[in-house]
Amino acid sequence: MKRHAPSAERNREPILAVLREVLPSRGTVLEVASGTGQHGAFFARALPHLVWQPTDVEPSALESIEAWRAEEELPNLRAPKVLDVRAPGWPVEAADALVSINMVHISPWEACQGLLRGASRVLPSGGPLVLYGPYFIEGRPTAPSNLAFDASLRERNPTWGVRELGAVTEEARAHGLELERVVDMPSNNYTVVFRKRA
Repeated sequence: MKRHAPSAERNREPILAVLREVLPSRGTVLEVASGTGQHGAFFARALPHLVWQPTDVEPSALESIEAWRAEEELPNLRAPKVLDVRAPGWPVEAADALVSINMVHISPWEACQGLLRGASRVLPSGGPLVLYGPYFIEGRPTAPSNLAFDASLRERNPTWGVRELGAVTEEARAHGLELERVVDMPSNNYTVVFRKRA
């Protein structure tokens, strides 16, 4: 069944603007935790020079992603694959770029670690890892809405929560990924770009 998230409609254009700047001119983009599938369908249409590979671990998400794909009929939008970031092996062994939207805070810290470990495995030297979502950033005031969001996430699941960007950056560096830029986005979110070290 095709699902629809209003937030995906709101944030897709600002995210696309960053993707146009940081993604390679050709190749395969692995999207981790594709959710409803709206982003994948939108980005594949907007970036026809790239092959878009959606993934998720939830059966209902995979069903929704496939419904969006069937409706769009885009030659560069692949069928979704089952991907658990914590697994030692991924169904995609190589990708030119990796994108993950709104996953890091709605999953345990081990999932973030698995994402960074896997990105290091599949990306080539210089390949980008693009993350989108809310973060706590040292030296920057935290929006009250993000504090409330963090509290609500932890109520739903104690292992979830808005992450400290410093902790994510440190973990990324341990896996050969260097922070390239942090882009302010609407609604107190950020797009964070890492690059695989040569």
